[in-house]
Formats: sequence, C-alpha cells, structure tokens
Amino acid sequence: MGSEREAAIPEWASEPCIMGIDEAGRGPVLGPMVYGCLYCARSYQNTLSSLNFADSKTLKEEKREELFENLKADESIGWAVDVIDPRELSAKMLKKSKINLNEISHDSAMGLVTKVLNMGVLLTEVYVDTVGDAEKYRAKLSDRFPSVKFVVAKKADSLYPVVSGASIVAKVTRDRALREWVLEETAEDLHKDFGSGYPGDPNTKAWLEHHKHFVFGFPSLVRFSWGTCTPYFKDIAEVLWESDEMDEDGSSTANGKRQMKLSSFGVTTSKRKIEEIESSGKGRCKFFLARKLEQVTQF
Repeated sequence: MGSEREAAIPEWASEPCIMGIDEAGRGPVLGPMVYGCLYCARSYQNTLSSLNFADSKTLKEEKREELFENLKADESIGWAVDVIDPRELSAKMLKKSKINLNEISHDSAMGLVTKVLNMGVLLTEVYVDTVGDAEKYRAKLSDRFPSVKFVVAKKADSLYPVVSGASIVAKVTRDRALREWVLEETAEDLHKDFGSGYPGDPNTKAWLEHHKHFVFGFPSLVRFSWGTCTPYFKDIAEVLWESDEMDEDGSSTANGKRQMKLSSFGVTTSKRKIEEIESSGKGRCKFFLARKLEQVTQF
C-alpha cells in the first residue's frame, strides 16, 4: 500500500500500528529534502524485520530501488513522503522570521504523523531518527500527539526496521526527484552532472561554478541559503536601491543611491541589526518614505 492509494485504508489499519520516520537530503546544497514514513500493523513487526531493510546509506542504489518496489507491492505496508523544494527551504531560512532546518524537519515529520492519523490509521508507536536533542524532540512530538508513544534516537535507521524502511522510501524518492528534475532556466550549457549534491563533492563544486549567473545567481535547484553558495557570489552584479537617506556610515553613492550586492541576500544579518536599520529609515525605498510607512513592532 503506497501513498498513491491513501484513500483505500486496509483492514489492518484499525489494529495498533507502528510507524518509522526518516529523511534524505538534509546536507546537500542541491535539490529537495525528503521526509519519508513507513507504517504497518504492530503484529506485522516480526515479518518486517525479515524484509532486509537497512539504513539506505549502507545500500547500493540498485538494492534500494529493489527494496522500494518490494515495499510498494506489499499490501501490509503503508508509506508516504513529504518532498520539500529547495526554494521552500531557502525561503524559510532567509525570511525575516527565520525558520531553521531543524524546525523545518520537525514540521515535516509532524506533518506525516498528522497525515497518517487523518487517514484513519491507528498509530500507537512512532520511531524517529533524531534531529537535534533527542529528548527535547520526543517531548515536542508527545505534546503534539499525546495518544502516540514516540521513540526518538540517533541512528534509528540502523536500529529499527520500520525506520530503515522509511529511510529507503525517503532516499529513493529524493534520488528519483533529482534524476527527473527539469531545470526551469533556459540559459545555454545547463546540465545535470552535479554529482552527489553535497558541498564537498568536487563535481558539485564544479557544477556550481559553471552554473552561477552574473545577475540571477543559481538555478532553482540550488538551496541558495546554504553558506556553500556565498563564495560564488563575490563577483556577481551590484544592485542599486533607491534611498533618500545616507548610508549608515554617512556615505552615499554619487547619484544619492545606496549600493548593495546580490551577495547580501545570501548572508545572514542579525535580527537586531536589521531592525535598527529599518526603524531608522536609513536605506529605505522612496515608496515607504513618501508614504511615511514605518515598521511596527508593537500592537
């Protein structure tokens, strides 16, 4: 039973069920992060242990694909995924009220639990590979879902077969997403020979260097909020922002406009610094100044 057949809830879903949750693609600078879950009746747990699931990182791609097809065909197993687009990751991490990667991960895992519960599956135990402090994460999950027992552990994908299965679901889904990714950009010489997508991979580094754009930065496949991207921004175009005020240091450009580089968008500035600049009106666009619009922090 796969996520594409969620509407047809099997009889075993009314029995006490267990679920495992794991992710793939947390570290890469390219592509989506995928959270996957696998669930089954608790009475099927012993059989699950005999299906040769293992931490997806220890398996070759061909074996992962084989196991994924096997679990999809198994009517005693259910699964689901949450594919988080690289643009969504970057937008959340760079927005004014930033959402860090741990929070994004927690939200995705809780979303999968909610999804399966809403389908009518009687979840009683959920096993999760930890993100951050295991006990704090367990308490957060238990507060949200008090009727479910949570086990949160490091290396859960190598300890619990139900999490190993979830690891395979997440990894194969991400691998397929990357293979099938269609670059939206239309520049010449675009290709997908980007290696593993991890920051230390020489093929990934070469791909980033080749695909950086003087004005637009990187294709949408890239998580531009990653610090890995910052060095590639040093030589790209400057952007002029209209301003009636002098810069913070009292200087201004020859035409009275403040200059910023696109690289500024990939660098985190402290929240206090941002608020001080905005509240002072320095560097703000004429549109806001002419209408006397100010940032409101207290209501």
